[in-house]
Amino acid sequence: MDLRQLRQFAAVAEELHFGRAATRLNMTQPPLSQSIQALEKELNVQLFKRTKRSVELTSVGRQWLAHVRQVLDGANGLAGTARRLSRGEIGVLRLSFVSTADYSVLPSMVSRYRAAYPHVELTMREATSDLQIDALLDEEIDVGLIIAPSRASLHPTLSYRPLLREPLIAAVPTAWTEEGRMGFAGSALEPADFFKAPLILFPRRAAPAFHDIVSGYFAEHGMAFSTHQEAIQMQTIVGLVASGLGVALVPLTMTNLQRRGATYLPLAGRVPEVETGLAWRSADQNPALETFLAAAVAADSD
Repeated sequence: MDLRQLRQFAAVAEELHFGRAATRLNMTQPPLSQSIQALEKELNVQLFKRTKRSVELTSVGRQWLAHVRQVLDGANGLAGTARRLSRGEIGVLRLSFVSTADYSVLPSMVSRYRAAYPHVELTMREATSDLQIDALLDEEIDVGLIIAPSRASLHPTLSYRPLLREPLIAAVPTAWTEEGRMGFAGSALEPADFFKAPLILFPRRAAPAFHDIVSGYFAEHGMAFSTHQEAIQMQTIVGLVASGLGVALVPLTMTNLQRRGATYLPLAGRVPEVETGLAWRSADQNPALETFLAAAVAADSD
């Protein structure tokens, strides 16, 4: 059984006349009759009742016609589906993102992409930068929104595009500012005041680039570097700050996360910066990835 036979069956079922069906199919009647007989023999099912004067569908044939039409409609749409897949208008895109991106570039990027390509199946999962790199190399995701790695540490099979560069600010317990222990709300925090407090930070394996930016800030001021508490999500870090466990350096856009008990203060002097961007496999030919990257670039230029 093939599509040719299904089209022949549908023509006969709709015309209920082998001669008219043959004309419609641009063939002669004998080969059409033989093809239908072969189809019935293969299925071991009678599809038509034939007499010298009429052709009728059997009960099975009548019900089977609806299923055949579905198959034929699907087959007729395959060429268009292939073209839409090649243009990235449909398909699957697997996106991963760091927690900080949820407060900066991620919402608008995803919103724009969904509006432009509503028929692409977009799956999303939160993960630290290190896990995203591994997932890209293992082809478990198509694109990752990560904290920028150093160019030397980026795997040679991956590409990277920066999207956002922003300063770090201090997240401190609100109670400490109210007590005068840690700056004042609305004022810049002196580095010396920040360095004397317990530090809350990502473990280096989870976010090596971010970790090195923070440790470099300590080194720049000649201060010993150590962490008091580690957490792998920025929301958790801010929560620990709010509970009074210590202080943290966070990207400026984290001020979009307002947590009772935590206050954000700008840093005085030279301020370290962190970059967020997209990473993907350079050789990946997924058209949905290409449209996503193009949309991200367009959003970044607005």
